[in-house]
Amino acid sequence: MPSPTDTVRSAAGYLRSWMEAQSMHRRLPGVQVAVRSADELVLSAAVGVADAVAGTPLTTEHLFRIASHSKTFTATAVLQLVEAGRMRLDDPIGRYVPELEAGGSPIARATVRELLGHQSGVVRDGAHADFWQLGQPFHDRDGVIAEVLRAGVVHRRNEHFKYSNIGYALVGLAIEAVTGTSYVEHLRTAVLEPLGLTRTGAEYDPARADEYAAGHTGLLLGEDGRTTIEHVDTRAMAAATGFYSTAEELTVYGSAHFLGDERLLTDDSKRLMQRLESVVTAYGTEVGRYGVGMALVTVGERQLVGHSGGYPGHSTQTLIDPVGKLVVSVLTNAIDGPAEDLAVGLVKLIDVALQPRAEVPPPPAGAPPLASFTGRFASLWGVLDIAELGGRLVLVRPTLPDPLPAVEELEVVDTGTLRVAAQPGFGPAGELIPLERDADGRVASLRVGGVTSRPVEEFLRRRPAMTRQNGLGSS
Repeated sequence: MPSPTDTVRSAAGYLRSWMEAQSMHRRLPGVQVAVRSADELVLSAAVGVADAVAGTPLTTEHLFRIASHSKTFTATAVLQLVEAGRMRLDDPIGRYVPELEAGGSPIARATVRELLGHQSGVVRDGAHADFWQLGQPFHDRDGVIAEVLRAGVVHRRNEHFKYSNIGYALVGLAIEAVTGTSYVEHLRTAVLEPLGLTRTGAEYDPARADEYAAGHTGLLLGEDGRTTIEHVDTRAMAAATGFYSTAEELTVYGSAHFLGDERLLTDDSKRLMQRLESVVTAYGTEVGRYGVGMALVTVGERQLVGHSGGYPGHSTQTLIDPVGKLVVSVLTNAIDGPAEDLAVGLVKLIDVALQPRAEVPPPPAGAPPLASFTGRFASLWGVLDIAELGGRLVLVRPTLPDPLPAVEELEVVDTGTLRVAAQPGFGPAGELIPLERDADGRVASLRVGGVTSRPVEEFLRRRPAMTRQNGLGSS
């Protein structure tokens, strides 16, 4: 019986292929992805370009601005200080940022925990936040404090969940007050060095400028081209949004939040960070959950933690299963990059590999290897993959934003025939899929629900004829 890590490792080739299809379909400049199962890096890949203007190929070594991932690092550093008896979660922030108390701000009474859980009621970014589109520098210490003193109170403490970068900037100032060193330096020695992370840092490093993937603008209202966006530092906002990293190193960091791994924190502290603190709804629909420095996400039966990140030109997401010991990190270098969709989709495909939806008979004696059925095919209705996941054949529609609803389990009937498993669904459940093979034994066509699909290049050659009545018959 293969272990979960064995199964995920065997699926890695298709996970990369699916991610490539998504990247091309969504017209992304580049995507960097890594998957770690238990203590093994089972996938690390990069597709596309680091800079769409220069055409520089993206690699797994390129650095990405991971923005609000920074909040998980900040919360981790705080919990370390709490474990060491140097700070308490119920300490008022005014103890560490005395200007708030002196200025009479009610935020001075907000606790460190309330700030980490976005329950302090403090303003999100301040009244002047065009640093998010490079119209001004990010706030320095004086700027953060001035924003809080000017009009920092939006809600009463614990009245509403209110996401706040200013709140995390205040926590960064508290870390500096406790440690007597800069936020950047403390995070390096307390969090990054114990994990051996050399391509991760708490703030933009101009000395490594050539190592960063360029950020890119979004495709606004159907635009065709993207423009690159300059990298800037985040100053006193680093505790909220300053970090950079790679997908590979984020999976190492994510694994340190597995239960049982105490390289950074005890399990008691990790459970506190990962425990549900807030449920956010809009118009009767749940739109998010949050703990203490961690977002909480449910995918199937997995209870995941982690964070997204949105920085000018980069959109990123890391998901961690602290019990199932899985980390998926997806970094995109476009401001509209669908990092969350891609990360969730990868988790779903991993679970397809691990858990069959329906049981199908084993291939008959003498049937060719499963790999001989696999490939990417297209028809006028789009792209489909026959993929081997978990030692089984499945049909996947690789350009859908959510792969799961259209996944079909497949049975090998013989060399030239597959069958869709008898399972509930809107597709051709229970029907045969006839195949044609070329002289080399490769699948040259297949009919799913009676509609013929062919390898993508061959389909594109034939597609012009498919726009005319009876075009197929004449080609």
